[in-house]
Amino acid sequence: MRALTTIGFDADDTLWENESFFRLTQERFAALLAEHGDADTIGRRLFETEKRNLEFYGFGIKGFTLSMIETAVQLTEGRVPSRAIGEILGYGREMLRHPVQAMPDARETLEGLAGAFRLVLVTKGDLFDQERKLAASGLGDLFHAVEIVSDKSEATYHGVFGRHGDGAKRAMMVGNSLRSDVLPALAAGSWGVHVPHELTWEYEHAEAPLEAPRFRRIETLAELPALIASIEGEAG
Repeated sequence: MRALTTIGFDADDTLWENESFFRLTQERFAALLAEHGDADTIGRRLFETEKRNLEFYGFGIKGFTLSMIETAVQLTEGRVPSRAIGEILGYGREMLRHPVQAMPDARETLEGLAGAFRLVLVTKGDLFDQERKLAASGLGDLFHAVEIVSDKSEATYHGVFGRHGDGAKRAMMVGNSLRSDVLPALAAGSWGVHVPHELTWEYEHAEAPLEAPRFRRIETLAELPALIASIEGEAG
């Protein structure tokens, strides 16, 4: 019996760039409100607002935009000008129109694996935006299934790999987030492969589970086929 039949892939900052656009927008936001604090202070206030709002808005650009507006209201003690609100809304629209830039080796890696494994895209965030990015990436036809979820948990991976594969134990999840892509996948019994990205959002940081037998780390997606071959070889 094969060790692996299904491979899940994260999207943002695993298959295409994402966080860099948030960082650039945050810099513009800090400059807009510069008279109310330095960039680090404004960034910290925005992050705290984003975390509080996740249960209401979820992940994605729309929630980020609303959190910028809320932070602006707080920093100005309710006196934020309507012009500034308009600029912030404009930032959000620009992000939603931004071209998709695939990560190096993304297409080649997916094409090399698609014939031998069920590939499943498992991403969280705003439905419309994630669908837009997937369509613009040109990678959609390489996936057996696409799951856009509100969050990623152990139950998420049990459900996804049960619906689209042979269960979590014969599946692997690949992504840049230890918190969302690796730890809950390991908890579900899957392999968890960390592909670090230098700009991973602070919320997604976690300690690497170095002692977990099914945890692996690779530097680029190009290393994934060899890793999978090694796992398959050990199982055989």
